[in-house]
Amino acid sequence: MLDIKFIRENPDLVKEAARKKRIDFSVDELIKVDDKRRELISVVETARAKQNEVSDKIARLAGEEREKVIAEMKELKESLQKDEEKLKKVESEWWTLMLQVPNIPDISVPEGDSDENNQEIRKWGEIPKFEFDLKSQVELLDSLKLADFVRGAKVSGSRSYFLKNDAVLLTMALWHFAIDLLKKSGFEDVFFAPSLAREESFIGTGWLPQGKDEVYQTQDDLLLTGTSEVSMMAYHKDEVLDISELPKTYVALSPCYRREAGSYGKDTKGLVRVHEFYKLEQIVLCEANHEESVSWHEEILRNSEKIMQDLGIPYRVVVNCGGDLGLGQVKKYDIEAWIPSEGKYRETHSASYFHDFQTRRLNIRYRDKDGKIRFAHSLNNTAIATPRLLVPLLENYQQADGSVLIPEVLRQYIGKDRIS
Repeated sequence: MLDIKFIRENPDLVKEAARKKRIDFSVDELIKVDDKRRELISVVETARAKQNEVSDKIARLAGEEREKVIAEMKELKESLQKDEEKLKKVESEWWTLMLQVPNIPDISVPEGDSDENNQEIRKWGEIPKFEFDLKSQVELLDSLKLADFVRGAKVSGSRSYFLKNDAVLLTMALWHFAIDLLKKSGFEDVFFAPSLAREESFIGTGWLPQGKDEVYQTQDDLLLTGTSEVSMMAYHKDEVLDISELPKTYVALSPCYRREAGSYGKDTKGLVRVHEFYKLEQIVLCEANHEESVSWHEEILRNSEKIMQDLGIPYRVVVNCGGDLGLGQVKKYDIEAWIPSEGKYRETHSASYFHDFQTRRLNIRYRDKDGKIRFAHSLNNTAIATPRLLVPLLENYQQADGSVLIPEVLRQYIGKDRIS
């Protein structure tokens, strides 16, 4: 969320942000509602002061004069109640609009309408050449008895699966390996984060209201998270940290759930796009400094690249265009892994920074060295997303005899060097 003072002082900048992010939002409408809100706040505050003044006066009066002032007080109270009701409605309209204001993208964010316009920054790894008929992820999962999609669909419907046997061990090995790597990089606090969270946590991180079609809701007014970012950002909600506590660097694992409402007909088979999955996430809270946010953004990206390099999976890094940024993101990088059966790269990781967009909504502050209270900056990045990462791993490491080699860095966790 942006400060309304900043919005009023920089309307053209916010309009440009909406244009670049391809978000339909009227800054002029927000300012118009804010003008009405400010006017009503003034009217209500003046009436309340008058009410207090009259109340004090009544206590000193008697007789007819007292009755006359009481009658005036009744009229004032009725008028105030009407104005308070108007203010309540206008503030609700104002808040709805404020939640739609896009964050300002970094100047380095390229133009574009969708992920097709993201710009490649670099590639890593050699594309494997197979001298045999390679198998797709679905064929490998079936032949090696690593997943059951038929029974998954029987139990839970489309995009559901049972992960089995060595696929389970491989998944847990990926988690363990990534946690060890991130702890060596300085991410000492490791969490198993809740996958159930209140709506305010989703609003605070910017997932709602825009992403409501992707979110599952329970009967208890709790929502199922699509990333531990939601729970972990709410971890410090309404807190004031000391500058000595920053940066906060967390690693969080959680079950994740997404409806995939907008992906009808896409990736209906396999493990790329499913309703239930797990993510190991990097979360950072740092000082309110643009240069520090940029520095952390590059570092958490490097961490994920190191994971991919140690796994030996070819990938590329892209910077996301304006139309592929979320409401709150200032800038985002995606890592895309090479999928041999498709002959293209597919997204496996995303790294984003937000400035104080999320922390302002969640009221996460810190006291700086001068004693001033400021909103922290926030960042997040995928370390491991499973079972999606199994797709490039299995396909790139498949062998002519139908087996799959296990990356060397995972062998100590799984206790074997091959799945057959």
